[in-house]
Amino acid sequence: MAMAPDYGAFVSKFILKPPPSPSPLLPLTGLTFAVKDIFDIEGHVTGFGNPDWARTHVPASSTAPAVLDVLKAGATCVGKTVMDEMAYSINGENKHYGTPRNPCAPDRVPGGSSSGSAVAVGAMLVDFSLGTDTGGSVRVPASYCGILGFRPSHNAVSTVGVIPMAQSFDTVGWFAREPSVLKQVGCVLLELPDEDPIRPSQIIIPRDCFQLLSIPTERLTQALVRSVEKLHGGDIIKHSVLGDYVRDNVPALSSFRSEINEDHVNNIPSLAALSSAMRLLQRYEFKNNHKEWVSAVNPDLGPGISDRVREALQTTEENIDVCRSVKKEFHAALTSLLGDFGILAIPTVPGPPPKLQTDSSALEVFRAKAFSLLSIAGVSGFCQVSIPMGLHDNLPISISLLAKRGADGFLLDLVETLYESLKEQIAIAEKSA
Repeated sequence: MAMAPDYGAFVSKFILKPPPSPSPLLPLTGLTFAVKDIFDIEGHVTGFGNPDWARTHVPASSTAPAVLDVLKAGATCVGKTVMDEMAYSINGENKHYGTPRNPCAPDRVPGGSSSGSAVAVGAMLVDFSLGTDTGGSVRVPASYCGILGFRPSHNAVSTVGVIPMAQSFDTVGWFAREPSVLKQVGCVLLELPDEDPIRPSQIIIPRDCFQLLSIPTERLTQALVRSVEKLHGGDIIKHSVLGDYVRDNVPALSSFRSEINEDHVNNIPSLAALSSAMRLLQRYEFKNNHKEWVSAVNPDLGPGISDRVREALQTTEENIDVCRSVKKEFHAALTSLLGDFGILAIPTVPGPPPKLQTDSSALEVFRAKAFSLLSIAGVSGFCQVSIPMGLHDNLPISISLLAKRGADGFLLDLVETLYESLKEQIAIAEKSA
C-alpha cells in the first residue's frame, strides 16, 4: 500500500508564522512544529479526535498559551494532527480520520492519543510537535515511533486552551528527534534559566519493572549502565525492587490491592493497584468534564473508546478520596526515594508497538503492564522522558528516565548529556546481536 506523503499525521494543514520580533535570534527560529487537535488555535475548531465534537463546537476565539509560547519563540506551526478520540486511548487508531502511519514500523500502531504529533516528528515532517499526556499519551507514541517524548511535571506547563481529559493528570508534552531540540522547546515552555548541568546523585534501576518487558531486559539496561558508568561513574547506579517500596510506603493503596491478583507473573501488585487508582480518578474526572456533551450528542465513537467512555460515565464518587490520598502518599514516597537529583529508570512500555487492529482482548495483558509503568509519573506528577533505544527484531524500543516534580530542566540536561553515549552503546549491542 502506498504511504501517504504526510503519513496520515495531519487533520488540517495551515501555516501560522511567529509574530514579528525585533530579535532575529529567537530560541526556536527556523523550526517547524505541529499541534495535537486538542489545543485551541484562534479561528480553528478544536476537533478532539471526533467529527461529532468538531460539528458541535465553534472555532476557538483565542490560541492556547503553550502554542503562543513556541510561536513567540520563533517556531512556525504547519497544522493540527490526528489524535485518538477524546484522548481516551494509548493505541493511536482513529476510525474517523484514519490511523497515522508509524514511520518506524508501518504494520504497527503509532501509539496514542498524540498519534499524529509523534508520527509528524518521526517521519521528519516537522522539527517538533506538541501533544498532551494524561495516562501516557506522549510517552507511548514516542516509544512506538522511535523518537524522544517529554512529559513535564504536572502543572509545569499551562493547560489553558487545551480540552481537559482528567485534570489531576493532564500535562502538555512534546516530541523531538534530537535532544537539543527537545531541550530548546522545554526551555521555552518551562521558562528555564540557563544553568550548568547537574550530575545525578543516583540512578535507580528497579528489577521488577524491567521484568515486565517482553524483550530481554539487558537490551535496555546494558546501554544505560555503560553510558552512565562512562559519563558519571558506576557508583551512582543502584538496583532495587520498586513494587516492594511502593507497597511499604503508600498505605492508601491497600484499598486497591484487594482487586489485584498478587501471584500473577505479569504483575507488580502495588503498581497494578497504583494504576487502578489512577484510572479510577481519570474516569471520574473525564465524566465530570464530558458527560453532558456525550449524553446530549450520543457521538459515534470507535470500538475501544466507546467502551471506555461508557465505563467512565458510570463512575461514582466511591473511593475518589482514596485516589487523592494515594496521589499524596505516592508523591511523598517517590520524592523521598529519589531525592533532589536522583533518577528512576524504567521501560516506557512493556515492549515494541502492537500490530495494527489487534483485538483489544489480546492487548489486555500488555495494556495492564503498560499502565503499571505509566502510572508512576502519572500519579506522582514527576517529569519523565522516553528515549529511543534502537530496534529489537526491527521494532522500536525505548527506556524512560524520571526525576522529581519540578526537576524538568535537570532531566532535559541529562538526556542531552547521555544521548550520544547511549546511541554508541545501542549500535554496539545491535552489531553483536
